[in-house]
Amino acid sequence: MSEQRPPLDIYLCAPRGFCAGVDRAIQIVELALATYGAPVYVRHEIVHNKFVVESLKAKGAVFVEELDEIPQTKQPVIFSAHGVPKSVPETASAMNFFYLDATCPLVSKVHKEAILHDRRGHEIVLIGHAGHPEVIGTMGQLGDNVVKLIETVEDVEALEPRDPENLAWITQTTLSVDDTADIVAALKRRFPSIKGPNKDDICYATTNRQEAVKQTAPRSDVMIVVGAPNSSNSRRLREVGERAGCRHSLLLQRASDIDWESLGDISSVTITAGASAPEILVNEVIDAFSERYDAKVETVVTANEDVIFNIPRELREAAIAAGVLEAGPKAEAVG
Repeated sequence: MSEQRPPLDIYLCAPRGFCAGVDRAIQIVELALATYGAPVYVRHEIVHNKFVVESLKAKGAVFVEELDEIPQTKQPVIFSAHGVPKSVPETASAMNFFYLDATCPLVSKVHKEAILHDRRGHEIVLIGHAGHPEVIGTMGQLGDNVVKLIETVEDVEALEPRDPENLAWITQTTLSVDDTADIVAALKRRFPSIKGPNKDDICYATTNRQEAVKQTAPRSDVMIVVGAPNSSNSRRLREVGERAGCRHSLLLQRASDIDWESLGDISSVTITAGASAPEILVNEVIDAFSERYDAKVETVVTANEDVIFNIPRELREAAIAAGVLEAGPKAEAVG
């Protein structure tokens, strides 16, 4: 007689996983491969997810860290969803590369804000994480040392601007909503005339995924975020779950990473995924729990997302000409 499996409530966060910017970036690589053939070169990981990167490698994408690793070629060179310093497309042009920019439009929005603030003579403060590709790309829209990076409330207290009356702030798009609110409050306290974006820089997907976690994590024994360790939005989700009161808040790349012994005696688990994690990995985790528990899955919907970003026009037109896309207001892949 088989051993009876213990009951388990699985709360599946919705929304979770791919956002419109990630979806667009992956589509750009796949469409470029279908239109121009392999290889297609991608500077940096297109999105922060090993499974996605390996899947694209298998289709003919070649990933590099810098442009000088790419041989002279007429094949497309694609910039990642995180955005790049302005020096990168300049270098690509100088090397006569045909490049496609997969920067998330919401990251491009922050780039434009930085440039506009600079033109207006404002000293710019960027709230973000040092070394993250998005931060490097945003700071790289302007000259060296033009944008000041702050990561904490303590950094705000230590900030010594040239002109306290002429400051502006922008943010990385994948931050903790609550942490960023604390930093912005500290900035406004110290510098009451500081200017901010017309609309928050933290993207809708980051905000929605964090809100879903806040509503489900407190009633769960364990929370699992499916995502990569170098994914900022995934790491923030794990932190949000922990702060919301979940005693076991974990960031895992896939089901095989689960340490079952460490979970202990559990009766409920929240599962979500960072914006770069594909749904196949979420299903893998659900299946792993279902093998060990008598699992009941409840999808907890906290927001509905219908955002779609267009692919670059030059790629769309080439794909239509090659018969890979059908022409029309909403071009769709053939076959």
